Amino acid sequence: MKDSLLIVMCFAIGLLMSFYQFIPEFLIETDYSSYVLYILMFIVGIGVGSDTESLKVLKRVNFKILLIPLTVVVGSLAATALFSTLLSDISMKEAMAVGAGFGYYSLSSILINEMHSETLGTIALLANVIREIITLLFAPLMVMAFGKLAPVAAGGATAMDTTLPIIIKVSGNEYGLMAVFSGVVLTVLVPFLVTFILSF
Repeated sequence: MKDSLLIVMCFAIGLLMSFYQFIPEFLIETDYSSYVLYILMFIVGIGVGSDTESLKVLKRVNFKILLIPLTVVVGSLAATALFSTLLSDISMKEAMAVGAGFGYYSLSSILINEMHSETLGTIALLANVIREIITLLFAPLMVMAFGKLAPVAAGGATAMDTTLPIIIKVSGNEYGLMAVFSGVVLTVLVPFLVTFILSF
């Protein structure tokens, strides 16, 4: 929870500093987001590749466990496509690109910022941070209302790290393995799906 709030706070400080012109000119004149994206992708690759426990999960996966990240993908994209019909200034493609972040706010927002616009990148950042915060706050209610897999689905890509402790606490240790697997798969899918959706 603290990490999510810290992300929002850093974002707000950046907005205020930019608005009141406390940012050095060289940071505004030069677009560093591409370089940040390359570094982030490199770090993500290192993180996934060096997480031996996650790789062990992938090796001994049962076919049925694949349904968890698959339903998260289908559900997230279908829901964002549906809700885009209620919005006049965001297209279905844009809404689905935001939904394809699956809670992975840092990577998805930078990708969307690079490929589309800063406005949509900001929406992606906030939407995916809110997804994580909702999972952290309401996981017990999700289990009561929808079952023990609900927090895993709600956490999306974060089910492998930041929301994993609350998932294990409310759903049980046996769901930790499923959460890690689903989170790893969704983390790997984020850059591909966001890029694929925005390329149309």
